[in-house]
Amino acid sequence: MPKMSKKSKAREYIETFVIALLVALFVRTFVVQAFKIPSGSMEPTLLVGDHILVNKFIYGIRIPIIGKRLFTLKKPHRGDVIVFIYPRDRSKDFIKRVIGLGGEKVEIRGHKIYINDRLLEDPWGVYSNDPFWSLPSKENFGPVIVPPESLFVLGDNRDNSQDSRYWGFVPLKDVLGKAFIIYWSWDWRAPSLLYKVRWKRIGHFIH
Repeated sequence: MPKMSKKSKAREYIETFVIALLVALFVRTFVVQAFKIPSGSMEPTLLVGDHILVNKFIYGIRIPIIGKRLFTLKKPHRGDVIVFIYPRDRSKDFIKRVIGLGGEKVEIRGHKIYINDRLLEDPWGVYSNDPFWSLPSKENFGPVIVPPESLFVLGDNRDNSQDSRYWGFVPLKDVLGKAFIIYWSWDWRAPSLLYKVRWKRIGHFIH
């Protein structure tokens, strides 16, 4: 009897571990996933060292590999901060802000964005005007028509962001989810441990 009891106890632990692992994989794949911000392309909205959570079901449950969606609640809206598969290297995930939707005409003239020839109110974009840090100038871009079922995306740090101006559009099927909250923020450049945690950013909702 004692031997059988030990066996059943071990089996119970294994079953609990397997179930927990499957639940964690399900949540990570279909519900919510954590990401770390590695670059300054979304500053000041997101800083290097911010750790964020991404809602993966808001645009529908995405089936990995084939990219097909089930139970779509809504499509990405202009202004959403999204995580997606980088079109030029599908092993990487990028984060940018949605600016143009499928079928829209997008043009940039002197830091001003026009959607279907109408000036877009753009409270998100910032420009450093520092030639040392800036990428090759994209002050003027387009006009281009966003293909159906695609998005035109920009980083908020417009002078230092590799985005749709450089590599094209994001297919809707490659959108992984919408960033919604900063759950941790760590500034590795801070001079002491006391200042490395950005306490004020923790719990900040992403807009």
